Amino acid sequence: MKMTKLYIAVQKSGRMHDDCMALLKDCGLKIESGTDQLKTSVTGFPMDVLYLRNGDIPEYLQDGIADIAILGENTVIEKGSKINKLMDLGFSKCRLSIAVPQGLDYTDVGFFEGKRIATSYPHTLSAFLKEKKVKAEIHQISGSVEIAPNIGLAEGICDLVSSGNTLFQNKLVEKEVLLYSQACLYSTTKLSDDKQKLVDQLLFRVKSVLEARRNKYVLLNAPNRSVEKIISILPGIKSPTILPLAIDGWCSIHSVIPEHRFWEVIGALKEAGAEGILVIPIEKMVI
Repeated sequence: MKMTKLYIAVQKSGRMHDDCMALLKDCGLKIESGTDQLKTSVTGFPMDVLYLRNGDIPEYLQDGIADIAILGENTVIEKGSKINKLMDLGFSKCRLSIAVPQGLDYTDVGFFEGKRIATSYPHTLSAFLKEKKVKAEIHQISGSVEIAPNIGLAEGICDLVSSGNTLFQNKLVEKEVLLYSQACLYSTTKLSDDKQKLVDQLLFRVKSVLEARRNKYVLLNAPNRSVEKIISILPGIKSPTILPLAIDGWCSIHSVIPEHRFWEVIGALKEAGAEGILVIPIEKMVI
């Protein structure tokens, strides 16, 4: 009897590739080295990895050749693909924005009426301009979109922005944000029941890894008189663990702190009397 296996599509190269590989590794998947191949095997889960060009992945997924994929939302929106979004992954965050040369008298998107915008995202840009009732010429190019204004090809660009350094280096300034994007896990609409069960198992692993990344495990010592105040500060899952120390009148408190509130909470704990605070990364976190 043939074993059911999933096929996951990821970028063959690019900024999202390394984050995808790190996530899958943290999920207990050992992936054979082979980005120079189309397909490579996985140990630790019934799955193969397909290394594809980013723009081709939505079609592979829509046609059911790939069962699941890690893709940026911007690519899915631009392609208009009919696929299922399973969850946000929280990395490769960026935004699709319109930028113009520094120093231009720009007030709003109406600036582009009758002008040219260079982009690799013509469909998303066209929908935005239509919504704003602006008629502009869309010049579709691939590669280094940001050089278009400098060589007289367009009055502005529409491209992905993360840190904004590339815009600054090309003397461009961001003016309009069309959408915010991040890496997400998607699936085909053609999953069999057996493959859906495997997807659910993988989702369980991914959620556990991402939850761990969003939190830190904290151990601290505190005088018994400060325990109540410290507990009120800790945003633990349910309640912290409290253990007595060998020294009379002192205890050890263990809890979990969300990454985004870490420094705020640590500062409050110090003020409340906490000492010897240890912070430990969490490998997996099953809620």
